[in-house]
Amino acid sequence: LCSAYPVLYYLPGSHNKFFKHVTEQREFILKEIKRHQESLNLSNPQDFIDYFLIKMEKEKQNKNSEFTMENLVITISDLFGAGTETTSSTIKYGILLLLKHPEVTAKIQEEITRVIGRHRRPCMQDRNHMPYTDAVLHEIQRYIDFVPIPLPRKTTQDVEFRGYHIPKGTSVMACLTSVLYDEKEFPHPEKFDPGHFLDERGNFKKSDYFMAFSAGRRSCLGEGLARMEMFLILTNILQHFTLKPLVNPEDIDTTPVLTGLLSLPPSYELCFIPV
Repeated sequence: LCSAYPVLYYLPGSHNKFFKHVTEQREFILKEIKRHQESLNLSNPQDFIDYFLIKMEKEKQNKNSEFTMENLVITISDLFGAGTETTSSTIKYGILLLLKHPEVTAKIQEEITRVIGRHRRPCMQDRNHMPYTDAVLHEIQRYIDFVPIPLPRKTTQDVEFRGYHIPKGTSVMACLTSVLYDEKEFPHPEKFDPGHFLDERGNFKKSDYFMAFSAGRRSCLGEGLARMEMFLILTNILQHFTLKPLVNPEDIDTTPVLTGLLSLPPSYELCFIPV
């Protein structure tokens, strides 16, 4: 609305608090970029910003280059924003589901004890040896259906799909619920069951229907980071604590709070009991 009617920018309301936060975030990002510029080592880039700055320097004579300062700021902002709410809410929702299903929590902790132990910190290599934990993380994302309809994409060429002609440049919105809750792929999809991602031998089973990070070539840029964060955070928590609900697990309501864009977990309380 503010983009369509700029006069709204000047009216009082909660949107001004949002704009204030956006401005502060942009200032923070610009300071971080400046710090990277001052310490940049072309032969030893440290992170995403360094690599982007190097690419900017290489393409500074290309007027059509996408590697610009403005695009760097926007991309960092996207990674910062999209990787904060999504990951934290997924973990929050996941813990609620583990409270609801203590038998699942116990199996994860047994796998943690067997593979990692109690004294060494979990690392990403551990995930390859923890099929049950990996299956639980996938099932959490499938079950909560965090972004039922992601942001629209545009077709890059004319497409014929199931008898429909979709012209180049058409905005397309995918319904991820249709695959995450497909009964042919996930028996009883309305039930939280890590077995959806395990074969008969207990090994992790991939599924082409798992599209929690959107679909197509323009799926979530931070998928690898999010998967790493969720595994490390959840295993660290369950390595050191047992989760105890304040009510009977049977009475825990896992119905999402719908916002129109996201499926957020309801508020709840719990106790962390040291192992």
